[in-house]
Order: sequence, then structure tokens, then C-alpha cells
Amino acid sequence: MLEKILELVGNRQFSAVRAMLADANIVDVAELFESLDEADAVVVFRLLPKEKAADVFSYMSKEIQKRIVEGITDVELSGIVQDLFIDDAVDFIEEMPANVVRRVLSNTNHETRALINRFLQYKEDSAGSLMTIEFVGLKKEMTVADAFSTIRKTGPDKETIYTCYVMDDRRKLEGIVTVKDLLLSDSAALVGDIMDTKVIFVSTDDDKEEIAGLFQKYDFLSLPVVDKERRLVGIITIDDAVEVLQQENTEDFEIMAAVTPSEAPYLKTSVFSHAKHRVVWLMLLMLSATFSGAILAKFETAFQVLPSLVTFLPMLMDTGGNCGAQASTLVIRGLALGEIRGKDFLKVWWKEIRVAMLVGLVLALINIIRTWLIYDHNLLLAVAVSMSLFITVMIAKSVGCLLPIAAKQLRLDPAIMASPLITTMVDACALMVYFSIAKLVLHI
Repeated sequence: MLEKILELVGNRQFSAVRAMLADANIVDVAELFESLDEADAVVVFRLLPKEKAADVFSYMSKEIQKRIVEGITDVELSGIVQDLFIDDAVDFIEEMPANVVRRVLSNTNHETRALINRFLQYKEDSAGSLMTIEFVGLKKEMTVADAFSTIRKTGPDKETIYTCYVMDDRRKLEGIVTVKDLLLSDSAALVGDIMDTKVIFVSTDDDKEEIAGLFQKYDFLSLPVVDKERRLVGIITIDDAVEVLQQENTEDFEIMAAVTPSEAPYLKTSVFSHAKHRVVWLMLLMLSATFSGAILAKFETAFQVLPSLVTFLPMLMDTGGNCGAQASTLVIRGLALGEIRGKDFLKVWWKEIRVAMLVGLVLALINIIRTWLIYDHNLLLAVAVSMSLFITVMIAKSVGCLLPIAAKQLRLDPAIMASPLITTMVDACALMVYFSIAKLVLHI
């Protein structure tokens, strides 16, 4: 489609381009703009059907949105902002430079500008910043026929119509009713008789990551947001919840890899930014390795007496790091999904200790045989190394499972306690255990 549209634009066959865009999926069209230069992007955007332009704009990356805004007139900009759902308009404005924000707000009507400013006052990670006000509101005194009439009248401007929200005259949330419930009920039945009054809702100040977890737990399509007086002020839809989960997962992966989180796509992030996001963590981990160096220096005489001890260091440290990483990854994921809570730390530790015992025994037995065969049937050396390996596995599993839970209890991101940090800690412990056992067993 991209090659065809570029060819048609180059030949000035704009009617053919308009026809192609009218039939294409809005997500695919938004993706198309990533490959267009600035001049062509503005030309193609102006060829979009009016009813499709705002939807395509909402799926564009922030960089492309900025490029489009800079290339269109104030009248065109006003039309786009007016047609955007309020949550999409707020998301767009939050990422724009100040000069673009001023231009956008100056080209919106008073009502829309007031709504946008109100949404911008909510905390960045709160339900209020995530919600939309485009929902269908009903009254419990309505009949099913009246409800359908309201849906048909107001539905085109709403983000979702499947779940409708029943409120009293003061907008206090009383219940919810789905279009399925309405379709399966008699047209004369009252909404109040068929609505579900056991409504799960969230407050405007609730954390958006916890809200996304509710969508995952209960399979919601939308979730009502209320103020302190339980008045309905908006809803959060499944597409926004999925985006939050994706952002949080990406952030966790970056933190677990010792990279400062960044919202910019990889290929659109400069080399300097990539380096800046990584160097701080790498420097901290490098400096923390000083402890391992100090331990090695302390046991320098052991190397002189039995140089072969050095050959086992990579195996011990790598195995310990890998064991810690396994445990921490599973626990961090369990915390993110709500499967593990702070009070479960003893259960988690007891489970990991038993896993460590089984894994450690298998690895230790294999290592005894390997060391005995390779190092001139030196049984004492094989026992010393294998004992160290077993204890290292136990320590690594304990550290790997307990540190993320401790971080969660301290209201820190558990992903901070991921592989790089745990590996550094386990390395120091492994060295202490190894040389202490070697001195005891080998009498050096």
C-alpha cells in the first residue's frame, strides 16, 4: 500500500489515494505515515475522509502527530481535536512541546479546553488521567425501549456503547447494564429491574497499573471511575488498560536489564540517549563488583597454595547468578500479576529453598564426578567445590525470591531487584562461601 500511495501521490492522482485510504484499516493507515516524509505526510493526511482523520491521528506515534500538527492549518487542527475522544486528546497534548500545546488549546472551543485542562490536573499515573468521559448514561426509571433510544441518539459520539452506566440525578453510580441484557429483555421492562448493582469501580486517584490488573482479573471491557462522593466522572476502556500493561511490562523488562526506562521506540532513540539510560546502572554495577575484588584479594594466598581453585570461579559465579535470576524472574512476574503478595514471603522462600535443594544436589553430584575425574581423583577438592556450589544455589534462590518482595513492601519497583543486581550480590556471597569451605576442607 505504501509504494502504491507514494506512486499515486507523485503522479498527483489524489482521488485514487483518497479511495485507497477510505477502504483501508485506520491502524494500517496510521502505520503508513511512519514511512512518509513530512511533505507527503501532510498531503496524505489531508486526503483522509473527515470522519476517519481523527481516528487515524489517535493511532499515530507522538513524533508523527507533531509533524502533522506543524503542517496543517488552525482550522484543520481544530477539527481534529474536536473529533478526538477526550482521553486521546489529553494523551496527545501531554507529549507535545509547549508551543504545540498552546496552539492546540487556542484552536479548541471553551468546553473542550476546560475538559482537557481538567484531565491534565490528574496525576500522571492515576485513573483520572486514563479515563474518558464518552460513555452512555441511563436512568433506572427508563424502559428498555427508552434505553435503546438513548443509545442510538448518543452512541455515535461515545467510545463504547456495550456497557451502559445507570446514574441518579446527581450522577451517583447505581448500576450497570449491557446491551446484551437490554436485547434479551422485554421492551417495557425497567432498566432498574435488570441492571447489575454490584458494580466494581475505581477512584480517580487509583494507580493505573492496579486498574489494568483489574481488567486482567475480571475480563472487563470497561471500568467506571468515580469521585469521592461516588459520582460517575468517566470510564476506562480495555484498549487503554492493554496499553498500560504493555508500558509496564516494557518498563519492567528495561529495569530488569539495568536500563533506565524510556518511552521512545528503540530505533527513534539517539545513541546518546541509549548510552545515558544505560551508563548509570552499568557504573553502579561496576563499582559494586569492587566487593568481589576485595574478597579475591583477601584469599590471595589460597590461589598460591592451590592455583586450580581459580578455575572453578566462573562456574560457581555463573551458576549462582543464573539461579538467582530464575527465582527473581518468577517472583517479579508473580508480583506483577498479583499472584504473590508481601505476606507470602515465607511461602515463596520455603518453596524456593526446596527447589534449591533438589537443583543443588543434582548439580553438586555431577560436579563431584566431573572434578574427581578431571583433577587427578582429588576427592577433597571435588567435595569442597561441590559443597560450595550447593550452598551458593541455596543462597542465590533465597536472595532471588526475597529481594523483589522486599522491594514491593518498600513501595519500590520489584524489577529493580532483577538479574544484574542479584548476580552482583550472589557473586560476593559465592566467593565468601567458596574460599571459606576450601580453607576448611583443604586445610590451606
